[in-house]
Amino acid sequence: MATIESETPWHLRGNWAPVQTEVTAENLTVEGSIPPQLEGVYIRTGPNPKSGFSPHWFMGDGMVHGIRLSKGKAEWYRNRFVQTPNITKTGNSSTPDLGDLSNGSANTHVVTHAGTILCLEEGHWPWKIDKELNTVGFENYGGSLATSMTAHPKICPETGELLAFSYFSFEPPYLTYLRISPDGQLLQSEGIDIPNMVMMHDFNVTRNHVVFMDLPLVLDLSLLESGVPFGFNPSAGARLGVMPREGSNADIRWFDIDPCYVFHPVNAFEEGEKIVLYVSRQPEAFGSSSDDYAEVGRLWRWTIDLASGTVTEEQIDDRPGDFGRVADSVVGLDANYGYLMAMAGEGNSEEPVYGSALWKYDLHTGKCWEHHLGEGVRGGEPVFAADPESNGEDEGWIITIVHSETTGSSKMIIVDAQDFESEPIATIHLPQRVPYGAHGSWIPDTSLL
Repeated sequence: MATIESETPWHLRGNWAPVQTEVTAENLTVEGSIPPQLEGVYIRTGPNPKSGFSPHWFMGDGMVHGIRLSKGKAEWYRNRFVQTPNITKTGNSSTPDLGDLSNGSANTHVVTHAGTILCLEEGHWPWKIDKELNTVGFENYGGSLATSMTAHPKICPETGELLAFSYFSFEPPYLTYLRISPDGQLLQSEGIDIPNMVMMHDFNVTRNHVVFMDLPLVLDLSLLESGVPFGFNPSAGARLGVMPREGSNADIRWFDIDPCYVFHPVNAFEEGEKIVLYVSRQPEAFGSSSDDYAEVGRLWRWTIDLASGTVTEEQIDDRPGDFGRVADSVVGLDANYGYLMAMAGEGNSEEPVYGSALWKYDLHTGKCWEHHLGEGVRGGEPVFAADPESNGEDEGWIITIVHSETTGSSKMIIVDAQDFESEPIATIHLPQRVPYGAHGSWIPDTSLL
C-alpha cells in the first residue's frame, strides 16, 4: 500500500486527492458568531478529476464548494462539479479539449460580474453558475468572445468594467486584451504582440492602465509529457508592458526587469508618473518540470517610472506567501492592505505546500500581521468580505477554507480583518473533506441579478 501511495502523483493523494460525492448539508455546526451583515455565499473552485485521474493538477475538472451565510447562520454547504462537457459527455477524460473553447474545466477561479457568477480557467471560455451552484452554461458574451479568457480578470471598482486577457494562442498575436462593460458586453478585443507564447497567469490593472507581465515561462512542446508544456527560460527575458486601459498594441511601453516569475500579483496603482505593483515574486517557476514547486514567492514592489523609463525592484518581506488579495473596493487603487496565504515546504520538488498561516500586510510600511491557523492546519486563499455597513478598507472579514492534516477535516474560518492576529470569530465545520483548491470569492446577495 505504501508503495502504491508513493507512486501516486501528489495531486491525487492526501488532501489534494479529488472527492467524488456531491453533498448538500444544512444548518452547519458553528463555533463563535457569524456576523449578521454577511448575506451571501462564499464559493471556491479547484481541480477535481471526476475520473479519479488527471495528468497534472491544473487539468482536473472544476468542482465548486459553497457555504451560504445568512442571518448569522451557516445555512448550507454544497459541492458540485461544474457541468462542462468533460462531466456531461460519457467517456471524456479529465483533460480539456484545447480546440473547443466551450470545453473548459472551470477549475481555477470564481468571480461575479454583470450579475452572474463566472467559473474560470485560462484556456477556455468561462462557465456560469447560479448562487445555488447549479451550472447555467458557458459565457462567450453573445458569441463575440473569440479567444479564451484568463482565470484572473480584474473588476474595476470605479467603472464596473471587467478587464481580462488571453494568452492561449499558439500563433501570433500570442496575447489578446479584453475589456467587458458593466452589463456584460464585450467592448474591446485587442491583439498584443509579444515574441513568445508564455504562461501569463495573471496581470495588473490601475485606474488608467493595464500592465502585462511577459515573463520567461515559455512554451516548450518537448515538455508536453510532463503535464504542462511550459519551461522557465531566463534567456527569453522579462518585461512589463504598460498600456492605457482603452489603448491598443501601438500604445504599449515595455520595461525590462530581472527574469523571474509571478503567478499572482497583489495589487497595482498609479502615483503621479509612476505605477506601483505589489507581486508575489519567485526567482523561477517549474524548475525541473511543470510539477516542480521548489520555488515560492515573496512580496515585492515594482515601481515603473514612466518619465524615466526605468523599473525599481524591491523585496518587501522574506515571509513566503502567495494567493494575494486586496478588498474589491480598492482593486487598481492605492490599497493600504494586502492579504496573502503563507507558503511552506521550500525546496520540496513536488507539491506546492499551503502554509499554516495567513499574512496581512500594510502595503505602505511593509508591516505584517500573522494569523496562525494551528498545528497541522493548512490554509487557503484569504478572501476579504467587506462589512456592507462600513466604508473602511479593512472593515470586514477574511474568509477561507482550511484543512487539518491531523484530523482529516475541513472548516471555513472567518477572521476579523481589524483584529487579524486573534482567533477566528467564527469557525464553520464542513461535512466532508474539502481538497486543497485554487481561488474563490465572497459573493454578496446584492451583487447578483
